[in-house]
Amino acid sequence: MDKKAVTSDKAPKPIGPYSVAIQTGNLVFTSGQLGLDPVSSNLVQGGIEAQTRQALTNLSNVLADAGSGLEFVVKTIVFMKNMDEFAKMNAVYAEFFTRTPPARSTVQADLPKGGAVEIEAIAVLK
Repeated sequence: MDKKAVTSDKAPKPIGPYSVAIQTGNLVFTSGQLGLDPVSSNLVQGGIEAQTRQALTNLSNVLADAGSGLEFVVKTIVFMKNMDEFAKMNAVYAEFFTRTPPARSTVQADLPKGGAVEIEAIAVLK
């Protein structure tokens, strides 16, 4: 089975030796997306809600460049710095996944750049 690295000019560049996503067969596996502004690579201001919104926007852009989209996501993993902010993250997350939300796991973690949230996904191609 072949694998192809996905790139995106509308998402932050990787901050380490990894691809933003890998496409293999009819699946796309994304790396985690922080709430980073794609131009400055700095965390957006506004706390967990703003960072969740930006992380999901970045994720959407990566998936689009891979030939998929949020509506084709089957699984997400959400990493949160502070689980006490789960309800705030969840409210923004629900804005992006309105119909048949994907399976999801959420775990607490110490995130790069001091991020409040990081989200990765597995999606099928369109």
